[in-house]
Amino acid sequence: MTNSQVEVVIIGGGAAGVAAGRRLYETGIDCLVVEARARLGGRGWTTIDSSGFALDLGCGWLHSADRNPWRRIAEEQGHSIDKTPPPWGRPSIPVGFALSDQHSYFDAIRAFYARLDVAAKNESDGPAAALLEPGGRWNNLINAVSTYVSGTELDCVSLRDFDRYSDSGINWRVVEGYGATIATYGKNLPAALEAPVHRIDHSGRHLKIETAKGSIAAEQVIVTLPSTVLAEAESLFMPTLPEKTEAARSVPLGLADKLFLALDQAEQFEKDSRLFGRTDRTGTGTYHFRPFGRPQIEAYFGGKLAADLERNGLPAFFDFAASELVGLLGSAFASRIKPIHVHCWGLDPFSRGSYSCALPGRAECRSTLAAVVDDRLFFAGEACSPNDFSTAHGAWFTGASAADQVIAARRQRKS
Repeated sequence: MTNSQVEVVIIGGGAAGVAAGRRLYETGIDCLVVEARARLGGRGWTTIDSSGFALDLGCGWLHSADRNPWRRIAEEQGHSIDKTPPPWGRPSIPVGFALSDQHSYFDAIRAFYARLDVAAKNESDGPAAALLEPGGRWNNLINAVSTYVSGTELDCVSLRDFDRYSDSGINWRVVEGYGATIATYGKNLPAALEAPVHRIDHSGRHLKIETAKGSIAAEQVIVTLPSTVLAEAESLFMPTLPEKTEAARSVPLGLADKLFLALDQAEQFEKDSRLFGRTDRTGTGTYHFRPFGRPQIEAYFGGKLAADLERNGLPAFFDFAASELVGLLGSAFASRIKPIHVHCWGLDPFSRGSYSCALPGRAECRSTLAAVVDDRLFFAGEACSPNDFSTAHGAWFTGASAADQVIAARRQRKS
């Protein structure tokens, strides 16, 4: 790749990057996807465990599956779609959380969302935490759910941004893996892997992209790097683009990690059932039993708790999960679980988090992040999506849109 030249460079081979690359490649435009990792997929990553099960360490749910382009793509690839309703849409196992209390909690969170909806339309933007009921019994649990949904606690969540998220309520899964679907979609694209980009020089007539594997000259660039990476790389652009750096800092990536556990005597539990570790604190895990009917537990940790556990890796995640599960199911349960895998997304140098969440008062920064610069620098990624942020389909929409913008700019230039 040293000192090569192409028409369009796509920086980042995640969901947005491969979507943009496919659109350009199929249009006949000479393009190259440049990816820092040794694989495509970005924050969509499927690995196979020793039992042959596909584990999605990153995105795992086809949110808004009825309009999610990855569903169609997965089906075209011959993958199987599991349409089992998600465990968060029905009552949890009534252990440590009586059904009567669950009804009370669901009433409280629905009321919270209703207040948030009204405030987002009628008040200035602020922290979503302001809409919690003062002294409310379920505030800690509602806040815990925020760490799974937004990757951070409600005091760091823009109420207006949160309200803008669009969800059809249809949530399915790809049995062979969401990350595998994304990677396969980019499989035949021209790509340079293990080539982190150090600088994008847009000072001259042609763009110069400096990577770990050499320089590339291009006419246009689509940047799909995660917002947190952009925020930390002020010198990535030359000349600098301070408005992009500030916008990226305003929609940082929250943190949500998944720990997979092997479960002995799994048939004791109903397929796709769940437990909250604790209902009285924000720093707790939620445990999805027998996903896809497998003898496993898929455990979720978000926000400050996930950040704390990442400091000591897999052992810390396992110890915390075992402690909560033993507290609910008895000391004998400890011998029935074994750790399989976790990926610390906050420590991943090429993501620095899981998915974006606008800070209070910064909801409008998504459009700033997505804005085109000089008809040569285009931006995509879930953080650029006004309504489908934090999802792989939001990334796809922005990637395809950026590619369309590139195509339109090239046509206008030639006319």
